[in-house]
Amino acid sequence: MEQSPFFNEDHELFRQSVRQFVDAEVKPHADEWERNQRIPRHVWQRMGELGFLGINHPEAYGGSNNDFFYSVVLLEECARSGLAGFAAAHSVHQYMSTAHLAKAGSEALKQRYLPGAINGNLWGSLAVSEPGAGSDVANIRTTAKRDSDHYIINGQKTFITNGVYGDFVTVAVKTDPNAGPAGISLIMVDQGTPGFTTRKLEKMGWHSSDTGELFFDNVKVPASNLVGKEGQGFYYIMESFQLERLVGGIAACEGAQLVLDTTLKYIREREAFGKKLQKFQTIRHTLSDLATEIEACRALVYQTSWKFDKGIFAVKECSMVKLLGTELGKKAADVCLQYFGGYGYMESFPMARMYRDARVGTIVGGASEIMREIISKVVIDGISYESAYKTMKAQADEPAPTTENISEPISVKTQNIKTMAAPETAKEIIQSLPTRLKKEKAEGIESKFHFDITGERGGKFTVHVTEQTVVVTEGHNGEANCVVTTTDVVYEDTELGRINPQMAVMMGKIKISNLGEMMKFVGLFSRLS
Repeated sequence: MEQSPFFNEDHELFRQSVRQFVDAEVKPHADEWERNQRIPRHVWQRMGELGFLGINHPEAYGGSNNDFFYSVVLLEECARSGLAGFAAAHSVHQYMSTAHLAKAGSEALKQRYLPGAINGNLWGSLAVSEPGAGSDVANIRTTAKRDSDHYIINGQKTFITNGVYGDFVTVAVKTDPNAGPAGISLIMVDQGTPGFTTRKLEKMGWHSSDTGELFFDNVKVPASNLVGKEGQGFYYIMESFQLERLVGGIAACEGAQLVLDTTLKYIREREAFGKKLQKFQTIRHTLSDLATEIEACRALVYQTSWKFDKGIFAVKECSMVKLLGTELGKKAADVCLQYFGGYGYMESFPMARMYRDARVGTIVGGASEIMREIISKVVIDGISYESAYKTMKAQADEPAPTTENISEPISVKTQNIKTMAAPETAKEIIQSLPTRLKKEKAEGIESKFHFDITGERGGKFTVHVTEQTVVVTEGHNGEANCVVTTTDVVYEDTELGRINPQMAVMMGKIKISNLGEMMKFVGLFSRLS
């Protein structure tokens, strides 16, 4: 066993166990599962028996609560099966459909779903994407209206892995259609619930896994099926994207290694023009470059996995792993198929399946273009992100104001409460800035900001900070150091604490021309919430 700062002897013993299972119970059935476009239920139950489905979950529900490198091992070995549909179906079940439930679900929901998900008797999916909203989670249209002690769900989801043959689905819904991202919630829905139907989709690759469209027609579910808090679903989803993207990158990187290994074996046996393919310099150098890129990708995968295991909210690195791993997986399949010639295009050769399976990697879990934009926001704009769960816990733990932390006399404070209504609209919030200035923070600062807030409760404003004073005027006056563009709803939600400003910026709901100036500006004022 090679020495590694990430894996120990127990990890390697676990790897042997997973590899034996994959070699004996997955690979021999690959062609059959691809033809049937379905993985038999007993395979998931077998994985449950072997302890493969609960390695991140608490022991109280049947899991083993191991460190994340057990997941790295499991994901790598599943990817090396050469059956990406199998790997995808397992990944969605263990790292997506139950992730929100395990972190934010009530004890009753955990007891209802987690033991079965861990032993393989229940199979799950996560439904976020819609025909008109893929990466743009904030614009989903599926609704869930509260009706006494139930929710009534209407809408449609698409491209949902495990959506047809799964037992339950964690569904992203709009519980408040007028609240933007702050109106999104997560609700558990069981397969077979009246009004809930599915349709299987035909795909170019990943044939062994099922991918479906889900339809909700007045689907009635108990209000207790709500995962976490109402209106917090968007932040739960944004949080889980880091795990989803890391998982996708791990599998893609190891998939690229499998493609390379398969090609190396072939070129050592195949001859052309009287010599083995491995003797042609062009092939040798191309595959050497590919091997180097895979090793570099793997180093990033392991380092990012270490950060994830330590609880570091590594948005940049998880996005990089997803981008690099899936783009490399696509490149490896394309480059290597060339050396198989016509055989590479034949379904009887594994390269054909690996080629079509690799293509979707740069789309699912956030397209490469989305990954590049997230990375650019961190690297170029200097934006940092915090864990949604950590932020919400901090807000919940924050003590209520007391007389000890009120700087002005109680009599004045009381009078203000009686005579001044708290600002609620975007216009009122902007106009309240002079009363919220922290003068000690504004010493020596002079800067001008233009706010362009669309909507009937907004408008155009100039905020001029100078010599410990703030002047707010309507319209854009003079040249600004920073321009902020958003809508009245988003601005109100961020100022009143209904959504995380970082998330709003990441999703493009707030556009800022000079992030450095804006960060300085935010620190000058006390918050409303």
